[in-house]
Amino acid sequence: MPPPALAASQARPVGPLQLLALGVNGIVGVGIFFAPAEVAARAPGSGAILAFALTGLALVPVAFAFAVLGRRFDADGGPIVFARAAFGERASFLVGWVAYVSAFLSTSAVVAGLSRALAPSLGLAGPFGERVLASALVTLLAAVVASGIRVSARAWTALTVLKLLPLAALLVVFLALSGPQPTVAIASHATDTAWLRAGLTVMFAYQGFEIVPVIAGQVRSSARSVPMATVGSLGVAVLLYVGLVWACVAALPQLATSPAPLAAAAGVWGGAGLERWVSAGTSVSALGICLGMMVTTPRYLSALASGERTLLGLDGMSPAGVPVRALAVTWGLVLLFVNLGDLSELFALSSIAVLMQYGVTAAALATLAFRRERQLSPRHAVLAVPTLVLGLTLVAFGATVREAATTALTVVAGLVLLRLARPRTRAVGAASPGA
Repeated sequence: MPPPALAASQARPVGPLQLLALGVNGIVGVGIFFAPAEVAARAPGSGAILAFALTGLALVPVAFAFAVLGRRFDADGGPIVFARAAFGERASFLVGWVAYVSAFLSTSAVVAGLSRALAPSLGLAGPFGERVLASALVTLLAAVVASGIRVSARAWTALTVLKLLPLAALLVVFLALSGPQPTVAIASHATDTAWLRAGLTVMFAYQGFEIVPVIAGQVRSSARSVPMATVGSLGVAVLLYVGLVWACVAALPQLATSPAPLAAAAGVWGGAGLERWVSAGTSVSALGICLGMMVTTPRYLSALASGERTLLGLDGMSPAGVPVRALAVTWGLVLLFVNLGDLSELFALSSIAVLMQYGVTAAALATLAFRRERQLSPRHAVLAVPTLVLGLTLVAFGATVREAATTALTVVAGLVLLRLARPRTRAVGAASPGA
């Protein structure tokens, strides 16, 4: 019989550093390679640096809200299991369904975008070649995920390191060569609305730490690891992003008009070699995001099928820690969507889905805290306030009519699916009266 520590490691192969890497991988995506220019257009000069710093600090209570609940739910699902405990089956099912639909649509869009960028260099020109590459890529990623959570954890950790290396190199060169920087005044013509829009852009760039509790059921010592990785991944991203934007502001007087600001800044500080390395990091970053999504997206589906109603056995888990049926469904859906053509509209649900997870997590934290459940007390509900305020701000100023319509249709589809799900058959725990 293996020692208890070895048995726990085999049953839950994801360690704290791998979980931290998953969170960092989820935040540091393709967006940061282009976001500094968009933010600088609304908050010029040092205003862009300040926007990244202040927005990161504003998200700290949100990360703590996820951390506080994450340490109390030792199962896959994150916001789905939070909602189930606080509000019951219907609410958790709808939250899980919207999160799942958003996740597989976003995965499809990222896979298609990465394939479009790589296809010419691989001799696969034209829409047909791009779709062939996208189909092969999503199948390869699904195969990696199907091989087990241990293999997936090693892969996403390696990709996270690879994507961070060029960004860290840019920071090191900048800090070594830049010297003291003159203070750049914040432009007086920047309006409150422009600052708000800049903050919204930055906030979307920081999204991703919320995926950490989604795989809590596969994590060793999850009560410690999940909070550390949730808050830690946001902290790493804040320090990294502020430094990178500072390097861009110092290197590029016309930052707002730069099509690839990080690569251009790397060219200024480190020459053509570093510029090419940072540019290549865009593709590595996209690949890391794709893998992370293929790991976490099926777990939304398996978690929403694990409540009082069963859904085609999608909650089944293999000995390797993989929801195989949910993964197969996700692979099929992503494969379908990457072959449909233009996927520019597939992100329509992503922002509202993340906001729904923020809002539900905050509301669940407040509800469970006032009920004094899960060793929570009313003081924990304080964390729900800034989370709800940020969520409402994003909905009011960030969501579009198209996103709202897409969300409404998704919710309706979820209600139909919930009606089709069958009540779970409970195991017989006692003899029947006639026995």
